[in-house]
Amino acid sequence: MAMERTALGRSGIEVSAYCLGTMTYGRQTAPEDAHRQMDMARDAGIDFLDTAEMYPVNPARSDTIGRTEEIVGEWFARTGRRDEWVVATKILGPSGLARGGAGISPGAVREAVDASLGRLRTDRIDLYQFHWPNRGSYHFRQNWHFDPSGQDSAEVAGHMSEVMETLRALVAEGKIRAFGLSNDTAWGTVRWCDAAEASGGPRVAAVQNEYSLLCRLYDTDMAEMAHHEGVTLLAYTPLAAGLLTGKYRGGEVPEGSRASINGELGGRWTDRALSAAAAYVALARTHGIDPVHMALAFCRQRPFHCVPIVGATDAGQLERILQGADVVLGEDVLKGIAELHAAHPMPF
Repeated sequence: MAMERTALGRSGIEVSAYCLGTMTYGRQTAPEDAHRQMDMARDAGIDFLDTAEMYPVNPARSDTIGRTEEIVGEWFARTGRRDEWVVATKILGPSGLARGGAGISPGAVREAVDASLGRLRTDRIDLYQFHWPNRGSYHFRQNWHFDPSGQDSAEVAGHMSEVMETLRALVAEGKIRAFGLSNDTAWGTVRWCDAAEASGGPRVAAVQNEYSLLCRLYDTDMAEMAHHEGVTLLAYTPLAAGLLTGKYRGGEVPEGSRASINGELGGRWTDRALSAAAAYVALARTHGIDPVHMALAFCRQRPFHCVPIVGATDAGQLERILQGADVVLGEDVLKGIAELHAAHPMPF
């Protein structure tokens, strides 16, 4: 069966139902294995790839910024098959890792775009995303103590207007085709859409936020925004950093796993999360489904456009993922998921 396809917002760009994630390339994943994964993905019908200037991660370091983009660019240069991919990358938001810790600005966007183009060995970026908003974010467990009261609405509006002019120019120059966000909110996404409308710049085509059976912050206001504004969700960590694969059953930590490097899994490793993950794995196995396939199919069957980003430390993990590309969950499975969601809300 051919890989399903979906629209990337209102950009006119069409992408595969899965997006290949690359954040481990150059850290946990050697370049040769990374290139094998790109070959496997294309053979399976995946033509959408996501990277970022800050990759690789686990951990992210200033001295390795851009290495993942370089590895992807090496595949493009060696194969001559750049045109077979829809390529998404990101500019790092405020941090100590790039540009002296400065946030996103017109100058930073242009500098980062040119640097990514060079590392990727391409003349265009199909989807250019802002990794974090300058004003802050409630993602990565910051929702438990989120406080937006220090944000200045006028300052945010001015920033968006200035940056949108640069994005509009980059589209006109052919350096980027579409614009997206990451780790943003419903309010922030709508305001970026407003800025695009006012300037003639690129609308928000996609927002890349965490989403999985264990992390469903997107289901309410973000889902409503996405429906009305025509925004596609790119779901990162759809396997909850491996919790939904079943490999951490009973609190076991396999050697070389993400938990062996980052024990808390970015705040996801909690007693409640382990219990919830075990329940979802058991549900999948009760229905004779690989829990990995159930978790990814769930994302694809949401009532909003959702493309799960599938990242694999090695080609063997990617092969397991691809074996479930055609899985469709029946009503009995979806009912079981709904019951477990009610029993295990917000486990991390």
